[in-house]
Amino acid sequence: MATKEEKFWSSGFGSEYLERNKFSNKGLDRLYLDKFGISRSKLNKEFLAKLKIKNILEVGCNIGNQLLMLQSQGFKNLYGIDIFPEAVQIAKSHTKNINIIQGSAFDIPFKDNYFDLIFTAGVLIHISPKEVKNAMTEIYRTSKKYIWGYEYHNPKYVSVDYRRNKAKLWKGDFCQMYLNLFPDLKIVKRKKLKYLNSDNYDEMFLLKK
Repeated sequence: MATKEEKFWSSGFGSEYLERNKFSNKGLDRLYLDKFGISRSKLNKEFLAKLKIKNILEVGCNIGNQLLMLQSQGFKNLYGIDIFPEAVQIAKSHTKNINIIQGSAFDIPFKDNYFDLIFTAGVLIHISPKEVKNAMTEIYRTSKKYIWGYEYHNPKYVSVDYRRNKAKLWKGDFCQMYLNLFPDLKIVKRKKLKYLNSDNYDEMFLLKK
């Protein structure tokens, strides 16, 4: 059964989100440069350049912006899942040689330890506190080596109104949440990204089994 958040993102609000977040690789880099003064492609290189990775899964891939950028940077055997059928359809139409299917973070349709690296980008923040550990557990289960995350960061786990919607966005220390859930995980790298126009932070982190 779909959660409240999954139903919300599969509604008209999800369609509006798709329209707001269609980016070329250059557009995605510009978005990060404007927010943080560093491009997304540079962050990808900083975190992934030295890793030996055979395949990658993005959980909550939306229309595939992040996967397209990884593909342009030479990564192969890319996969994505998203709960929203419309997002999956669009992703398939504007990507090539990327395996994108409909699927839930709470029931990732792959075997244990299937992927060398699994990542989320602005996905865990939209999963309720009651459900987020279930998503993290599925990501951990299907990752063989690495978990890579990019999420809003806050020392305390707090709810934030999202475009006049309550209980649809939470900020927290998701890196530490993973470490608390799975003591065998080790930090490879973590980096806080301060917004240029506010005191808010995002965080990118890389964990290894």
